[in-house]
Amino acid sequence: MAAGMLALPLLVVLAAAAAAITACGATTVAYNDRAVVIDGQRRIILSGSIHYPRSTPQMWPDLIRKAKEGGLNTIETYVFWNGHEPRRGQYNFEGNYDIVRFFKEIQNAGMYAILRIGPYICGEWNYGGLPAWLRDIPGMQFRLHNEPFEREMETFTTLIVNKMKDAKMFAGQGGPIILAQIENEYGNIMGKLNNNQSASQYIHWCADMANKQKVGVPWIMCQQDDDVPDNVINTCNGFYCHDWFPNRTGIPKIWTENWTGWFKAWDKPDFHRSAEDIAFAVAMFFQKRGSVQNYYMYHGGTNFGRTSGGPYITTSYDYDAPLDEYGNIRQPKYGHLKELHSLLKSMEKVLVHGEYNDTSYSKNVTVTKYTYGGSSVCFINNQFDDRDVNVTLGGTHLVPAWSVSILPDCKTVAYNTAKIKTQTSVMVKKENTVEKEPEALKWSWMPENLRPFMTDDRGSFRQKQLLEQIATSTDQSDYLWYRTSLEHKGEGSYNLYVNTKGHEIYAFVNGKLVGQNHSANGEFVFQLETPVKLNSGKNYISLLSGTVGLKNYGPLFELMPAGIAGGPVKLVGANGTDIDLTNNSWSYKSGLAGEHRQIHLDKVGYKWQSHNSSIPVNRPFTWYKTTFAAPAGQEAVVVDLLGLNKGAAWVNGNSLGRYWPSYTAAEMDGCHVCDYRGKFKAEGDGIRCLTGCGQPSQRYYHVPRAFLRAGEPNTLVLFEEAGGDPTGAAFHTVGVGPVCVAGAEAGDDVTLSCGGHGRVVASVDVASFGVARGSCGAFEGGCESKAALKAFTAACVGKESCTVKHTAAFAGAGCESGKLTVQVTC
Repeated sequence: MAAGMLALPLLVVLAAAAAAITACGATTVAYNDRAVVIDGQRRIILSGSIHYPRSTPQMWPDLIRKAKEGGLNTIETYVFWNGHEPRRGQYNFEGNYDIVRFFKEIQNAGMYAILRIGPYICGEWNYGGLPAWLRDIPGMQFRLHNEPFEREMETFTTLIVNKMKDAKMFAGQGGPIILAQIENEYGNIMGKLNNNQSASQYIHWCADMANKQKVGVPWIMCQQDDDVPDNVINTCNGFYCHDWFPNRTGIPKIWTENWTGWFKAWDKPDFHRSAEDIAFAVAMFFQKRGSVQNYYMYHGGTNFGRTSGGPYITTSYDYDAPLDEYGNIRQPKYGHLKELHSLLKSMEKVLVHGEYNDTSYSKNVTVTKYTYGGSSVCFINNQFDDRDVNVTLGGTHLVPAWSVSILPDCKTVAYNTAKIKTQTSVMVKKENTVEKEPEALKWSWMPENLRPFMTDDRGSFRQKQLLEQIATSTDQSDYLWYRTSLEHKGEGSYNLYVNTKGHEIYAFVNGKLVGQNHSANGEFVFQLETPVKLNSGKNYISLLSGTVGLKNYGPLFELMPAGIAGGPVKLVGANGTDIDLTNNSWSYKSGLAGEHRQIHLDKVGYKWQSHNSSIPVNRPFTWYKTTFAAPAGQEAVVVDLLGLNKGAAWVNGNSLGRYWPSYTAAEMDGCHVCDYRGKFKAEGDGIRCLTGCGQPSQRYYHVPRAFLRAGEPNTLVLFEEAGGDPTGAAFHTVGVGPVCVAGAEAGDDVTLSCGGHGRVVASVDVASFGVARGSCGAFEGGCESKAALKAFTAACVGKESCTVKHTAAFAGAGCESGKLTVQVTC
């Protein structure tokens, strides 16, 4: 069918589907080759991912408001199957899993929404969002054409769709949802599943199943460039999608994931993607006919509980997003993109309707002109990463390396992606002013009850083999006990040898901890070898295997084993004699005693110990508890756990997630070297813009304000698995410290903001021309402008925000007129 004949039938069919569930205020959603069409109008969609389980319901309105004020018109989220159905047939739609409430908040803000059901999501989420209990179902093959998986997938998809329909959340019902997704990044792995026919049947089944739901909005599939069902829209994910186009005509160019940074693992430093590079990627996308663009993430948030995937992905899921882990505005990224969004929206009609013409000026320089209704807009891109270029277009324009200039009248540059005009904010951590910490924190402790696990007498079941951990425990805990016993004549000295595919292991012999080890990230097959002594008679060996998040991505990722699957487990004697325990009778038990007792809830009757406020430290398998006063104000709260080793933390019974501050981030070539010019990478060679090398991978852990009780004691409970010292723990607030604008030109309005929460400008520290050294908070040199200092002091001190026009009058007293740098402290 010709491209020109395809668009109209699609518009008609989708409009009819929407009418089937029409309610008061219904919105029709269709599409053509240039845009998503909402109520008959072609629209540019500027979206941002905010994942409801990675924040709290109390945070949602503020996050959504900031996204809207940042120039977005849409919020996108995955749906988290294993969070909603942690056990088969047992559902959770409460608290931060109240998905209907989340979409209602989007609706209340007057924004659109994109519903990404998956239900496989990747998302650096535990097991990619798939419930581990699926493995208990006979005949189950994940993400292939088989009745058990497709039955469960359709059941869950239908459940979510019906919840959205019941709440009238789809556009045809007057709700915010304009697009829905089924499956996720399947095209990346379908050719590696060793069953091309089954993979193809499965992905076409997914599309048919989704369309049977009759949601009244288009269905999309991201990263599905080959073997694309004809009743879905395929879309792009990546750092750059300007050179990507959908696989057929008649459908718009959609970018479901523009990665604003990268996730972090326990052994990795922090990845930073510059505001200049993200703006470059977005501008290039819209220059090349893009119409729907989503930031992944706009707010990353926190992997509470055991939700982080990996293995070895941190509790923080900050992602270097425009809104940081705690919901604070990250400047200049947020503001620089906000300016771009405003300009793109002002050109919407021309971009989605206009005739376009691309003119190549050289290998890496292209001018694109859109014309519609007598108006024209132009883009000039310079993809050289090492040179600026001059381009003549209604005048001569200097386009910096790796940047795009946008000319809304094809004459005057209104925005260049490499020229940041918005402020830079340095976030600082402030001590708890309500009490002096850590001195004020009085600790008590409780040993983890290991005694029941030190023999093989009582377990859930026995097997004469070493089982795989995920299938055995259905991932209801990080921990699985493997226990066995043997008779030995006389005393004996051996090396205990354990081969494991887990992430960490602890070995006990006759009730004593004899060794521990954990895998290097990425290997997950390692050995524990430790000397042991056996008694004459019966001896007990207890092995505790631990996981630190389950794999979430890759072909057949669900089959990556964990635990002491298959072993071997041996006792190796000095004279070369081996005692092979691999096929012994092993007793199994999932979880720790403290987990089953729910010690983190600090129930009445628990016997916490304290001897004149002294507690044992560096003691493995120990629970600690203290009470603290909530920090004053409304700024985000974190707890500093430096000094602890590895474990989990709760505040007032609410999980903060896993902690592991003893794990040091690796030194990498890209540390402290940052240049926005050139393609951003997060893997392989050429990585740059890293910070935190050689420091604790994660020292601070988010304590949402919703977890705290003002004016009364709050309880912090820690389970220290490996042995650490909690006495240095302290609570801090996170807010804006130094704020700077560098390179302001004459005529610019210089706006400075302390970000709300009652913070005001305390002082103006720098108002100088020609500053060439240092960064925000530590500028050096330059020529101080007394006139500028006076103007900014008068306008800003004591105010939450202020705007001052940079005028030629600021020059003088020996300073040459030019670019001005201003720094204030909030």
